[in-house]
Formats: sequence, C-alpha cells, structure tokens
Amino acid sequence: MTEEVQALLGKEYRCLDKGFVRLIDVMGDDAAIVQAARVSYGSGTKKVHEDRGLIRYLMRHLHTTPFEMVEFKFHVKLPIFVARQWIRHRTANVNEYSGRYSEMKDEFYVPDPDQVRAQSAMNKQGRAETAFDADEAEKIRASMQQTQEMLYGQYQDLLATDLAREIARINLPVSNYTEWYWKTDLHNLFHFLRLRIDPHAQYEIRVFGEAMAEIVKAAVPLAYEAFEDYILHARRFSRLELEALRSMLTSLPTVEELESRGLSGREAREFLDKMQ
Repeated sequence: MTEEVQALLGKEYRCLDKGFVRLIDVMGDDAAIVQAARVSYGSGTKKVHEDRGLIRYLMRHLHTTPFEMVEFKFHVKLPIFVARQWIRHRTANVNEYSGRYSEMKDEFYVPDPDQVRAQSAMNKQGRAETAFDADEAEKIRASMQQTQEMLYGQYQDLLATDLAREIARINLPVSNYTEWYWKTDLHNLFHFLRLRIDPHAQYEIRVFGEAMAEIVKAAVPLAYEAFEDYILHARRFSRLELEALRSMLTSLPTVEELESRGLSGREAREFLDKMQ
C-alpha cells in the first residue's frame, strides 16, 4: 500500500448534511490488476504490454476478472432511503447498524434549499432542474423537520414503555440516518460508480458516489483513468444507430491521425476495424 493510499484510510469525506464516506481498507492496486492479468496471459507478456497499456486493454475489451483482484471496504453513514437504492448493488458484502440491537440515533436528512424542487415533467423518477423559491423551500424543510422530531419523540416514548427496540423503530422515516460497512471488488465498484455518479442518478446517492470516486481514483489511478475513458464517458450504439453512422461516413482517418489525438497505435487500429 502506497503512502498516498495509507493517507486515505480513515479520512472522512462529508456527504449531505450528516453523512460521510470513509475508506477502511483496500486490498490491491494497479499492480495487482496487472499481476492477475499476466497469470492468464502467460510468461513473456511484460515485454509486450506496459502496465498502463495492459490495464487499458483489459478495460476496453471488458476483461473484468483482473479488476476483481482489488477490493475496497468503506464505512458509510447515509439516510435509509439512500441505503435502499444502494443495496440494489447485490455484489457487495454489507453489515449495517441494527435498530434491533441499538437505539436509532436522532439524526435525519433534510435537503438543502437548492435541492427542494418540483417533480420533473420529463423524468418520472427525478426532480426538476430549478428549486422552489426560498420561502417555499424553507417552509417545506421546516415541515420535514417537524415530522421527524415528532416521530423520533414517539419512538423515545415507546422505548420508555420498555417496548422492544425492533418494534419501536418501525414508524421512523426513511430520512433517518443509518451506517454500514460496505466491501466490494473494483469491477463491481466501477459498475456502481458508472450508475451512481451519472448526472441522471438521484442527487443524494450521487454525492456518496462522487466521494468514493475520489478515493478510488487516488488508490488505482491507472484503472480509474481507463474506467473514465472506456466506461464512464463512453457511449454505446445500437445496430440501427451504427447503420445510421455508417451512412454518414465519407472517409476514415489514418492511424497516424488517430495517434495524434491520443490513441495508441493498437487502439487506433482497433477503432478503424470497428469503423470498417
């Protein structure tokens, strides 16, 4: 583990009003990806591929197994409604704070005024681009806080009757904060980030995704660069879309022209093969 990665361990990345992401542990780095790939490729590969080129080749051609050799473990504090979206990524190991064993904390998420927005007219599951005016937003926030305080007060009253914690908690809202340890391999973490730092993802989970992306970028810079180039900022085309593109093409660049744009010779040739 490099000094840069060691410096990340335990560092708290604040998210939303009361949440955070902390890196607890990491196993492996860019070199571990290359090492795993070369076991599959056999001896002599080192003479053909330098590390960055090999990692980019693996990402470009979706050879994902070597990326599974790197694992990250995070400690995350997040609202329950964000956790319910997050848990859909079923390839991770999760251990969550338990409201059966412990008393739920008096911590609830209230959106910032600029995130108090109307329902989007274009997106059935998202919010509009513009916020409510300041007075209306503050009125909505105050109503949320009032409901949260009332429900937490009722929760405390139920606990005072010696009602079991697992029953007393059931009326608490999904704005209540929870915590968990979340561990996954880099391949599945990249899949998580591709979906959750996308501009169309819900703002609240996107904040956590962006914090995690910052950590991953520092821990595996070569792999993250390849992820950005071939997955995050790439686009897929259907068969019909490809036919439309083909009809618009009148000429193709040379390998040399593509290399001047930043592609490697191998990548330039692969690109021309696709365009043919």
